[in-house]
Amino acid sequence: MATYIMRPPTIRNTFCRITPTVLNCRRSVTTPAYPGHIPLNWTENAFLAVGSGLMALIDPKRADMVAALGETTAGPALPRLRDIMLKSPEGRQILKDRPRINTNTVNMEALARLPEGTFGRSYITWLERTGVTPDTRTPVHYIDDPELAYVMQRYRECHDLYHCITNFPVNVEAELAVKYFEFVNLGLPLAGLSALFGPLRLNAAKRKRLFGEYVPWALKCGSSARCLISVYWEKRWEQNTEELKKELGIWDAPPARWGKPLNEARIVTDQKNLEATKVGQL
Repeated sequence: MATYIMRPPTIRNTFCRITPTVLNCRRSVTTPAYPGHIPLNWTENAFLAVGSGLMALIDPKRADMVAALGETTAGPALPRLRDIMLKSPEGRQILKDRPRINTNTVNMEALARLPEGTFGRSYITWLERTGVTPDTRTPVHYIDDPELAYVMQRYRECHDLYHCITNFPVNVEAELAVKYFEFVNLGLPLAGLSALFGPLRLNAAKRKRLFGEYVPWALKCGSSARCLISVYWEKRWEQNTEELKKELGIWDAPPARWGKPLNEARIVTDQKNLEATKVGQL
């Protein structure tokens, strides 16, 4: 696709019309450092941070805006997380291998055959129970350093594993509880911003439960647990879940409300089937 140079006439109009296409319509200031990289200067980064933050607040389901906000506000958090990874053999191996978590890289059928109680089987059970798929994680675009871009991608793709190991579903209260956990455990500004503004979406009863039960657990458990960015989850599938939690310093969160599964996994599967059908017709 061609790249066009555009300068929005007003900030207000740009916020109203932000789309992935608009985000790509910007002048290039450096050569892309990896596939999909969109270099930003300081002004553009700040503008995108504000715009994506407003859009994410208006519509938290805009995964592209949430992702852009996370990347443009990461600041020194990513170098710090990389340094933490470099201090452990497991973390260094992750940076060397750069594994990815999706249905093309993880054998989901093999995980489903693992014995009950293993982490891999627990992950499959969590995916089925929530209706979530790991195939919807947005690629990183706005982090300049390729290694730091991978650290952000790694965090993004491991987020569901944090839900799984803490036994949380994907409703708003549970998501906020995990964000509080992530903020004290990983220190990413995005998690802090979500924890700060997310409760505004809850009613009084849900806010009371969030701050009365989930937040105290998240702050205490997240701050005392091992930094989860340095866990090579793909090598832990066969480990007993309770033993893994004990090793990482994680304990059970307060019971959460589990609703109906989302349609995320079904929608992605339908899209893949449709694409395969079109290819077969060519």
